[in-house]
Amino acid sequence: MCGIAGYLSEPGSRPDRALIESMCHQIRHRGPDGYGYFHDGTATLGHTRLSIIDVEGGKQPLGNEDGSVQIVFNGEIYNFQQLHDDLVKRGHRFAGRSDTEVIVHLWEEAGERLPEYLNGMFSFAIWDQRRQQLFLARDRFGEKPLYYTTAVPGMRFCFASELKAMTVVPGFGQKLNPRAVADFLSFSYIPDPETIYENVYKLEPGRSLTVTANGCRKRRYWKPEFDIDGGANFERTVEGLEALAEDAVSRRMVSDVPLGGFLSGGVDSSAVVALMSRKALGTVKTFTIGFTQKQFDETRFARMVAGRYHTDHHETTVTPSVEDVLDTLVEHYDEPFGDSSAIPTLYLAGMTRRHVTVALSGDGADEVFGGYRRYRMGVAEDRARLALPAWFRERVVGCAARYYPKFDYLPRIFRAKATLAGISTGLAGAYYSAVTALGDGALAAMLSPEMNRARADYTPRAAFCERFQAYAHLPALQQMQAVDYETYLPGDILVKVDRATMAHSLESRAPWLDHRIAELAGRLPASYKLKGGVGKYVFKAAMRPHLPTDLLGRTKMGFSVPLRQWFHGSLKPVFEAAVLRPEMERYVSPREVKRIWAEHQAGFRNHQVTLWNLLMLARWDEHHYRQGRRQTVALEENRKG
Repeated sequence: MCGIAGYLSEPGSRPDRALIESMCHQIRHRGPDGYGYFHDGTATLGHTRLSIIDVEGGKQPLGNEDGSVQIVFNGEIYNFQQLHDDLVKRGHRFAGRSDTEVIVHLWEEAGERLPEYLNGMFSFAIWDQRRQQLFLARDRFGEKPLYYTTAVPGMRFCFASELKAMTVVPGFGQKLNPRAVADFLSFSYIPDPETIYENVYKLEPGRSLTVTANGCRKRRYWKPEFDIDGGANFERTVEGLEALAEDAVSRRMVSDVPLGGFLSGGVDSSAVVALMSRKALGTVKTFTIGFTQKQFDETRFARMVAGRYHTDHHETTVTPSVEDVLDTLVEHYDEPFGDSSAIPTLYLAGMTRRHVTVALSGDGADEVFGGYRRYRMGVAEDRARLALPAWFRERVVGCAARYYPKFDYLPRIFRAKATLAGISTGLAGAYYSAVTALGDGALAAMLSPEMNRARADYTPRAAFCERFQAYAHLPALQQMQAVDYETYLPGDILVKVDRATMAHSLESRAPWLDHRIAELAGRLPASYKLKGGVGKYVFKAAMRPHLPTDLLGRTKMGFSVPLRQWFHGSLKPVFEAAVLRPEMERYVSPREVKRIWAEHQAGFRNHQVTLWNLLMLARWDEHHYRQGRRQTVALEENRKG
């Protein structure tokens, strides 16, 4: 894995070698094995390298035969050997054997259609001197990050793998994006394409961006399709999926450096390890984090798989100390990020990196095959919704939802308020409520008057529900999956894994995000994914020959930490010092924060998600925003001096 950065200068300005070095220095953890730079009269490119394939060669920026095309690339292309062989037949000459060089020559053949030919995870920038054109692309699911802006004075365009590389650019305004603050407190992350900074964007998954003297042109080269195959046969589907899964895992095992697999004890990572063991020439290395709290510990199931396949198993039991990793979280997640499972992910990545440089993960299977409980609830609610007359849903069920008590502290069976509300509204609104921490009224009460004014008429609910419109013709399950492909998967899951692994210079690969698998799953009826209350039904059927029966039938556990208890203990003084300080009044209402904090401390309500989001926002403000503003002022003063 690597880090990339660069910019296009305004006509007449000179490239600044010190600036691109500074940008790359900010993301050196992504590529500690080497640096590389390219400059000409217009484009400046920078690269930090983590050597995986063609360790001796493959240095970047990398060019074609005459140097007229230059690339900086982050990721891995799993079909590069086939592409290489085809390009050789077409007369292209290669200086090395890296996947990066394949992309350069494929650009000469395919132009803007280039990403369509790639099977992999990637973000890259190509500068074509002849065309005076910068071309950027991001992989289909957003495994690799790519940020950009056109709002820096003196630059036509600026990009980087992480926001921190852009904040050192003189003139980078770091103006706060109030819509992103509202999104973060709602979702616990900031959905693409927005960022915490105004006029700075993420290139969305499956998109490319072409930058010329005439401006920027975005193109969507891939999107998930859900054209149901009415003639699908379950047994043949299982056989085809098993073969495709084996191929996806095998392709991701190509590496010139040590490689292993994350093994959580769940179905998804266990299936990856099982298939790795079938393909590996030697013993597979596996890595598991255990927890002293039994309700969060899956080591028994991980050992079951490790024993069955005789892996070289590495396991560490930890008592997560949030104080030990809080600064690391804030440093590497350049935006406020509220998924607390980033804590154990950081521990796992750190342990794994001591033994290998590449690790395969089980990420993506829940989104691709419908594994989340909220999918099952959403489908059930949709069936009830369609079975009831509209007037009954709105008047009777809606009324019941409004007045039914919110029993957060009781067993799930008694917590019917959310279900009633979901049935009384449409699928989009119901799903929004299922995936957010704060409803509309609670969000408005939490935000400061300044933030409420600044976001104007923007609401996270309206923006989220608008995404459903393009998929309204699909069944409920496919609608939820399609929206998760655009929001939760790239904005939360893949950000969490990328930053946690890159913090330790570890590359993570996700076989279940092979686009061929997603396209196969998209053609399947919903009954192949959800059946009899079982999620990922067809996936589990395909993996049944490879996994213990006890593991296939177990209840899904999240990668969780005891936030609720932490806020009563070690996090209490941390929260009060960070969130209850006067500077946070810019973002949130101190009265509302104190109210929910008191409720949580008294045990009346469990506000752990909202409290964690507030803490992450406060620490981001301390570490990134205020530090960045001071840095910007200093840079401007130096320039004037």
